[in-house]
Amino acid sequence: MRQSQLFGRTKKEVPRDEESINARFLIRGGFIHKEMAGVYTFLPLGLRTLNKIENIVRDEMNKANAQEVFMPSLHPKANWQKTGRWDSFDVLFRISSQSKSEYALGPTHEEILYPLLTHYIDSYKDLPVALYQIQTKFRDEPRAKSGLLRGREFRMKDLYSFHATSQDRDAYYEVMRKAYENVFQRVGLHAVETKASGGTFSDISLEFQVPNQFGEDTILLCTHCDIAINIEIAKENTCTRCGGSLSRTKAIEVGNIFPLKTKYAQDFHVSFKDKEGKEQLVAAGCYGIGTSRVMGALVEVFHDGRGILWPQAVAPFRVHLMGFPGKEKESEALYVQLQSKGIEVLYDDRQEVAMGEKFADADLLGIPYRLLASEKTLQKNMVEIKKRASQEPEFIPLQRIEEYIH
Repeated sequence: MRQSQLFGRTKKEVPRDEESINARFLIRGGFIHKEMAGVYTFLPLGLRTLNKIENIVRDEMNKANAQEVFMPSLHPKANWQKTGRWDSFDVLFRISSQSKSEYALGPTHEEILYPLLTHYIDSYKDLPVALYQIQTKFRDEPRAKSGLLRGREFRMKDLYSFHATSQDRDAYYEVMRKAYENVFQRVGLHAVETKASGGTFSDISLEFQVPNQFGEDTILLCTHCDIAINIEIAKENTCTRCGGSLSRTKAIEVGNIFPLKTKYAQDFHVSFKDKEGKEQLVAAGCYGIGTSRVMGALVEVFHDGRGILWPQAVAPFRVHLMGFPGKEKESEALYVQLQSKGIEVLYDDRQEVAMGEKFADADLLGIPYRLLASEKTLQKNMVEIKKRASQEPEFIPLQRIEEYIH
C-alpha cells in the first residue's frame, strides 16, 4: 500500500475529549475516527488490524468444531418480552419503526438463537451443536468511555454450544477454554483466567483479564500460578490452587465463558427427545470475546511515548518502507520486491513530507519493521532495518530481508 494513497492521515494533536491511551493513539494514527461518544468508524488501517484479530478468533473457533452464522442486529420485541428482558435489560436500545412496531438493537443474541434452534433440534442425534458469529453489538452505555474498551457500538464474537447432557457441555467448556488461551496467545495478549460470578446467566463464569493499570476491573492475581479472582466475588486471602499470595491489580476484560442456566431453553422451549424418547431441555454454554475491545487492549499494553507497538500477528502491515529523497527509484524497486515475496508493506512515498515527520509517523503507527533505503546502504547492497520496539537499527544485505522478517 502506498501511503500517499492511504485513506486517513496521522494527526499531531491529541483528541481533547479522549482520556484513554488506545483512543488517543488510534485516532492520531488514522486507525479509527470518532463519530460520537462510544461510536467509531474503523478506517483502512484500523480495519486491517480488526480483521486480523477476528480471523484469528475465527480460526480457533473453527478448530473447536464450531460453525459460523450471522444473525440480525434488529430483534423483534416479542422475543425480548418472552425472556422478560425488554423492560429489565438496562442498556437495551429500543427503537420504533414508521408503522409503530418496536424492535431491539442486539446487545446479545440469546433472543434470536434460542428460537432459531427450535426449528433444527428435535432429537439427541441433532446434538451437540456449537454456533458462533462475529457481529456488531449495541448497548446504551450511560458512560461510554475508554475508547474501544467501552462503546455503545462494538464488535464481538459470541458462541453458544448446545448439548444433550451437562457432562458433554462441561467437556466442551474445556475445549473452549483452551481455544481462548490460543486466541489471546496468538494476538499477543497475556490474558489471565479469572474466576467470577455469572449473575443472571450462570452461577460462575471464567473471565479472561489482561492486567493493565488503565483497566476498569480489579482482580486479585496470584503472583505464583498466574490465575485470578474478580474482586467482586473474592473471599479468599490466598490462591485456592497453590496457596500463593494474591495481588490487587487493575485489568481489562477481553473475554468470558460460562455455562448457561436453563432460563432461555425454558422461555423458548428448546428441547429434544433423549434415547428413551423423553423430552429434555438442552444444556448450553456461552463464550464471548470482544474483538474491538481486544484491539483497544493491545494498544493499552503495547505502546510507548511515541506511539503503538503492534504485535506482528495483528499489525496492519509487516513492514513500513521509506527512502531518502533522491532514492525514489530504488525504494520503488524494493517495494515491488517485498510485495512479490508476499510481505505486507506500507510504502511511505509521500513527496512533500520531511524525513523527520515520516519517522515520527512510523513510530505512531507502530508497524513492526521500519525499512530505510539510503545512499550509504544501497551502495553496499544493504538496507537499514529497525524493529519498532528497538532503539537502534540493524544493517542487513538486501537478499536477507525476507529471511530476517520471517
